[in-house]
Amino acid sequence: MVVFCLRRMNFKDLNLNDKLTEAIEYMGFEKTTPVQEQAIPEILDGKDLICCAQTGTGKTAAFILPILNKLASEEYHGSDTLIIVPTRELAVQIHQQVQGFSYFTGVGSLAIYGGGDGSEWEQEKIALTKGNSIIVATPGKLIAHLRMGYVKFDTIRHLILDEADRMLDMGFYEDIQRIISFLPAKRQNLMFSATMPPKIRELAKQVLSNPHEINIAMSKPAEGVLQAVYLTHDDQKIPLINSLIAGKEDYQSILIFSATKKSVAEIAKSLKGKKFTVERISSDLEQRDREDVLGRFKAKQVRVLVATDVLSRGIDIKDISLIINYNVPADAEDYVHRVGRTARASSTGVALTLVNTEDMFRLKRIEELIDSEIHKLPVPEEFGKSPVWNPNARPFSRPKNQKFKKKSGGKGKKK
Repeated sequence: MVVFCLRRMNFKDLNLNDKLTEAIEYMGFEKTTPVQEQAIPEILDGKDLICCAQTGTGKTAAFILPILNKLASEEYHGSDTLIIVPTRELAVQIHQQVQGFSYFTGVGSLAIYGGGDGSEWEQEKIALTKGNSIIVATPGKLIAHLRMGYVKFDTIRHLILDEADRMLDMGFYEDIQRIISFLPAKRQNLMFSATMPPKIRELAKQVLSNPHEINIAMSKPAEGVLQAVYLTHDDQKIPLINSLIAGKEDYQSILIFSATKKSVAEIAKSLKGKKFTVERISSDLEQRDREDVLGRFKAKQVRVLVATDVLSRGIDIKDISLIINYNVPADAEDYVHRVGRTARASSTGVALTLVNTEDMFRLKRIEELIDSEIHKLPVPEEFGKSPVWNPNARPFSRPKNQKFKKKSGGKGKKK
């Protein structure tokens, strides 16, 4: 087990390929994160690796840079590296990072994922047949190609499983095993996971060979995140969100997570009514439309993005000022990943969670996981009374005589 390291070295100290170093400098990176400092030398040395690292620690660059360093320093034909990820969003993110870091090296990459209109199938087939240096794929779409019998993976030297815990949670265990059966037995294997439950350990024993192990800041939100909770009733949530955003011009990028497509639509509609620039992402959107929305949000053309939990992992958007959890994640680990979208790259950010009576026990589980008590706030007086904090109480519905109603004058009162 490698102990967490506070020292941060310069990328130049890693003695990477000059073209790769040039791209790193061009992208504005100077110092490594702890996971990069610990993982890159081990990967360059050819060792198998299992790494527990949360969102926002720089783990993508930790496995991309040493792979690109090898490819930039030698001539190699065919597909060299296969990266398997759980979601389309993460596949796109990693593909984009590969393109950025490999800008001066000429190393090619391709993202393979479902949800498109089918026009990309032939391009994917060509890459899988003739070879592409780095292939980033979701399990389902890759298996669809493997079934056709033309995929050539006999040249694969590196297998990377990213967000392995999420893939197992999504039921991809057998798919991963099937994909691995098409790969050469001799290869370097890298596994990255935000958590390390027993089922991940079991998978690691089957896939990895005498792996080096790294554990980085497991299940802890970044120190730069200011966390707080508002104790709310459901009918107070959307008015509260409007109030939290109004007049906060310094919050230039705001990300709101909600559990359902219906509430995402309701939140977005309300914010648009308040003249905020807002867009939403849910499974109703085609993949290309999702990418367009994310692109506008990254470019700060859209100030507020409302999304279902599909975005809680697997996106890389820097400088998000404010995260709002419309409801408490059912999985305590997902809270860490949601909060991980802010306070990235040594910045600071705010993460607010709206908690009703039914969700208080979930919040208690989160506090136990992160070993910290989250500051709890009542809603402002104009929104009525807040529920009383009691995580051990049986969930109950709000009395009808305390229903909050927003009046046109801007203040609410008990009906």
